[in-house]
Amino acid sequence: MMDQLKVIEQRLLWLACWMVHNANHLRDKGDGDVKVGGHQASSASMVSLMTALYFHALKPEDRVAVKPHASPVFHAIQYLMGNQTLEKLQDFRAYGGAQSYPSRTKDVDDVDFSTGSVGLGVALPIFASMTQDYLEGHGWLKQPKGRMVALIGDAELDEGNIYEALQEGWKHEVRNVWWIIDYNRQSLDGVVREGLWAHMEQIFDAFGWRVLRLKHGALQRAAFAEPGGDKLRAWIDACPNALYSALTFRGGAAWRERLMADLGDQGVVSALIDRRSDAELAALMENLGGHCLDTLKDAFDSAQDERPTVFLAYTIKGWGTPLAGHKDNHAGLMTPTQMEEFRGRMGVPHGAEWEPFAAVEDVAGLKAFLGTVPFFARGRRRYTAETLPAPGVVALSDKMLSTQAGFGKIMDEIARAGGPLADRIVTTSPDVTVSTNLGGWVNRRGLFARDPRGDTFRDERIPSAQKWAFSPQGQHIELGIAEMNLMLMLGAAGLSHSLFGERLIPVGTVYDPFVVRGLDALNYACYQDARFLLVGTPSGVTLAPEGGAHQSIGTPLIGMSQDGLASFEPAYLDELAIIMDWAFDYMQREGKGDLDERTWLREETGGSVYLRLSTRPVEQVLRRPDPGFQQGVIDGAYWLREPGPNAEVVIAYQGTVATEAIEAAGRMMGARRDIGVLAVTSADRLNAGWTAARRARARGHETATSLAERLMGQLPPHCTLITVIDGHPATLSWLGAVAGHRTIPLGVEHFGQTGTIADLYRHFGIDADAIVAAAARITQGRPIQLRA
Repeated sequence: MMDQLKVIEQRLLWLACWMVHNANHLRDKGDGDVKVGGHQASSASMVSLMTALYFHALKPEDRVAVKPHASPVFHAIQYLMGNQTLEKLQDFRAYGGAQSYPSRTKDVDDVDFSTGSVGLGVALPIFASMTQDYLEGHGWLKQPKGRMVALIGDAELDEGNIYEALQEGWKHEVRNVWWIIDYNRQSLDGVVREGLWAHMEQIFDAFGWRVLRLKHGALQRAAFAEPGGDKLRAWIDACPNALYSALTFRGGAAWRERLMADLGDQGVVSALIDRRSDAELAALMENLGGHCLDTLKDAFDSAQDERPTVFLAYTIKGWGTPLAGHKDNHAGLMTPTQMEEFRGRMGVPHGAEWEPFAAVEDVAGLKAFLGTVPFFARGRRRYTAETLPAPGVVALSDKMLSTQAGFGKIMDEIARAGGPLADRIVTTSPDVTVSTNLGGWVNRRGLFARDPRGDTFRDERIPSAQKWAFSPQGQHIELGIAEMNLMLMLGAAGLSHSLFGERLIPVGTVYDPFVVRGLDALNYACYQDARFLLVGTPSGVTLAPEGGAHQSIGTPLIGMSQDGLASFEPAYLDELAIIMDWAFDYMQREGKGDLDERTWLREETGGSVYLRLSTRPVEQVLRRPDPGFQQGVIDGAYWLREPGPNAEVVIAYQGTVATEAIEAAGRMMGARRDIGVLAVTSADRLNAGWTAARRARARGHETATSLAERLMGQLPPHCTLITVIDGHPATLSWLGAVAGHRTIPLGVEHFGQTGTIADLYRHFGIDADAIVAAAARITQGRPIQLRA
């Protein structure tokens, strides 16, 4: 086996380096001499680790997040196994080719977790393991438990979200997780600080992880057993990172000179060094644990229980290439001359550069070995799961209620009524479960933990509205105050159907202003095409007494700009109920992406959903059974009051400022009966449909018309739009561009402050008086007669 692993290691090293070389030096880039990049050195430091992992240690149920800069090695592995095409490799980092960093949605090979945003791919396996535990606790895991693995660059350990994830994993007794650290002690701009390994070991030990330090390979350990080997080991262990890297780059003669200078003529030590040629001495000094297949194989085999384990694998950046050890090698590329030298050492003939088995003496034997590798034995490991029927629209009869409270009531009713979808909902929140109105759901469905834990307050007969009992069958995962962890948990649970073949419906709640604290992880979850419902509440300056620190301004724009996330901000309970019922279905769609010619949105593909809700109680309108109303709510807008043919003013609002918009329209109605009021439930979908229809017309669909165009197209040219939102005014200001109408956008552009809702609405100019005043200024100098 070891001979075969060594051959594979060398093939992967060559293919990864050649892939990058081809992209930068041989392929027609079409844009001059712009560097393509590709991280040859970062790939080289990982090649032994990934060889031992994929071709020895992993099983089909295991899942791996690959270090972003080791993408060429990953693609080479898949190419060797027939899961990646030559054309994709030749187009690495080009349009339609293998991706710069492994991508679940854009690569054709078998990517488990997308990586790219540093540190997030490291943390996600913790939450994938928690999701696996959740499925097991509910009796839904139909395959053997897999190990969730992260391949990590040591510089990634500077990312703070990693330590938030470690702590959350400790709280939930995470298991079946491996982190494999490529400890090459070099980052993008320099060399990693001395002694980092000791601090890392202390941190992992504190969180209950097994720490396996793989510093010395088999060659070094054998040399240490020779006379004088103890002094050589002491020198290696004390050698500064920068010096070790520099000597590696300079080669065997430099090693000899430095060792002899530092250790002196000590007889046995000198003899140990003299017994080796320069090439043998260089091989000995570069034989770190992360490049020794024997050491890696034994280490992986020693960690077969469920305890989370971190492997601190010492490596050399650029190992096996002319770039090895140089401090500038992170973004460096082998020159054509260096590549020819490298080709000679690898034994690859000209014309056989892309041949998977070039320079392999026993091709039949290697192919036979590859056919027995456990990880690839079942073929592709991307699963599907049945679609669950949505529970139907939950009608609420409250006459005065906030959308946040309405969300809680709808969730409570779903929990009470039960059914297949209710049983698959898993809720989660970063320590704001009760204050985001999930308390009723949790009381009915319980909290999840691997082992049952009672409610101490209840056992001690202390009255409490909350029933905080934990069990493996609970349906709420309580997280600490770390929004990054919330988004990662939603991402992992939202991939359950694909990773484990069992569908979950994740629902996460967060204070809306703190969406931005988890924005990188939210983007990461959407990039993976994870499916979840994110509820941001309370939102806006409407949360008046809390002050600016708890008031959100830009989140509507986040909802509009975030790919893979349909954003809504309903004002009324019936709108909210319709949206939630639609969302539970939308989250499960996996169509091919054909455009819906009504909305010009890719409705079949589905995605995640974001609700921006409010704590402000609003007087509810009468129930509206009109199908057109329901469709408008989902598509993004409907006429609350349809404008007449001579409308001079239309008020378009989104969210809880509906009350101000309606009041302002009522006060102006005596003089301007044609005034219209447009209820926007989703500026995101309304805008996306408009831009998609424009693109469709550019591509020959001349009749393509979006909802926004149908709504604005019925307005006379002289009509002025007044848009208003408790959020950034740019959310709705674009409406004027749809048909060329003058627009006055009202909204919030600056940090809020404490006060009453009336105070803050007046301060920011989003109250009824401000709307009326805006209308008065644009009606051709004629004042609007106001109702008493």
